[in-house]
Amino acid sequence: MMHLDLIQLSRLQFAFTAMIHFIFVPLTIGMSLLLAIMETVYVMTRRVIWKEMTQFWGTLFGINFAMGVATGITMEFQFGTNWAYYSHYVGDIFGVPLAIEGLMAFFLEGTFIGLFFLGWQKLSKPAHLIVTWLVALGSNLSALWILIANGWMQHPVGAYFDFHTMRMEVSDFAAVLFNPVAQAKFVHTVSAGYVTGAVFVLSVSAYYLLRHRHTEIAKRSLCVAAAFGLASALSVVVLGDESGYLAGENQKMKLAAIEGMWETEPAPASLSLFGLPNQQTHHTDYAIKVPYLLGLVATRSFNEPVLGINDLVKNAEVRIKKGILAYDALQHLTTHPDDQAAEKKLSTYSADLGYALLLKRYTDKVSDATPQQIQAAAWDTVPNVPALFWSFRIMVACGFFFIFLFATAFVLSVKQHYKHPLFLRIALLSLPLPWVSAELGWFVAENGRQPWVIDGVLPTFLGTSSLSSSAVLTSLIGFVLFYGILTVLELYLMVKYIRLGPQTA
Repeated sequence: MMHLDLIQLSRLQFAFTAMIHFIFVPLTIGMSLLLAIMETVYVMTRRVIWKEMTQFWGTLFGINFAMGVATGITMEFQFGTNWAYYSHYVGDIFGVPLAIEGLMAFFLEGTFIGLFFLGWQKLSKPAHLIVTWLVALGSNLSALWILIANGWMQHPVGAYFDFHTMRMEVSDFAAVLFNPVAQAKFVHTVSAGYVTGAVFVLSVSAYYLLRHRHTEIAKRSLCVAAAFGLASALSVVVLGDESGYLAGENQKMKLAAIEGMWETEPAPASLSLFGLPNQQTHHTDYAIKVPYLLGLVATRSFNEPVLGINDLVKNAEVRIKKGILAYDALQHLTTHPDDQAAEKKLSTYSADLGYALLLKRYTDKVSDATPQQIQAAAWDTVPNVPALFWSFRIMVACGFFFIFLFATAFVLSVKQHYKHPLFLRIALLSLPLPWVSAELGWFVAENGRQPWVIDGVLPTFLGTSSLSSSAVLTSLIGFVLFYGILTVLELYLMVKYIRLGPQTA
């Protein structure tokens, strides 16, 4: 059996809990807005069938929301238990949006979800509609604060390293809040959630139409899902372009790895449709490329190059050497805190301090690192290229498939040709794809910034707690059992209530 050390186990535990939790999150985001749309139609038309639709899909939404809360609570505790140094180092910045998200989820979202289920007989139609829209707002705002926190991990802005406290401190909270990477991640992620909700409604509706059950509700649900899903799928592609541009600006290594681009090409760079990246030979075999496209997406220009992995590794070596100067100054300031020359030196090279910390994997004496150790640390900045290359392409393929799926559904809805057996079967079989795409998207986002837990600031291997591997392994086994039970329970309840169907008057 492969030996797993503390760092690998800590990463594996967080990755497992995060990916299971994200099974529930996108459906919650997407379904909340679909419920608001359906109830709006009910209030405007006063047709009872739209109320029945809202209540039926609301039941499935409620099951999913409860599981999302149960799996999400435990994740936040891992920052203190498994990632104590990370929490100490950046807690003043990362903790603020995380705390606000908790307040949003438990007070705004939780309160109005209770009113949504209990208020059908106690609230007026307009008042209940407002509650439903507030549920949707709460779901989206909850995601916003999580993605602000995650966006800062991808692109740390509005903060500085304070040698007095030996921590990162906030210098501009507005910059953290309006971080362009965080904002792009938010709109891209919630749009993907809308696609997930729309595919779910479309697939279940297709199931009913194939079984000739609840056809009136299924037809209307399919229409809503088709229109909403088509707009959402198109927006995911457009917003993905913005994410590509920001990666080209702020996370060049991630972009180069996604493209399997080892050498810098003349501008504008071409985009790879297919290839076999080889991490050992530093070459991508059998590459099929579209000329100019990557350069236009990543730089939005015809003359700005997209750096390849080999050149980015050379840049990392330069930054490591500068970071050593910052590390030397910091070491001096620990014993001579009033030395202004050392403080100025640290300030000059502080942006590269994180790169010097990469050397701690190879030596405790960072200042005396050998050229070979510097080179090895520089190559550590290269993530798993084949995994990123293929994960990204499968995700993109799913995205374009969703556009085709919803466009077909929209045309059939307009023509009122609902009972098209081949399309309905394809729609039903498409049910898992939004989750496949979403999980791959998070894999690309998180694995693509390795070896950093805070990009360019704190290496992942330095962020863990002082725990034994056996302790983390024990908790990981516990999480696998707990999350596995919740996932099975979610599937059981969802299938049960889908089979029961809407409770019509």
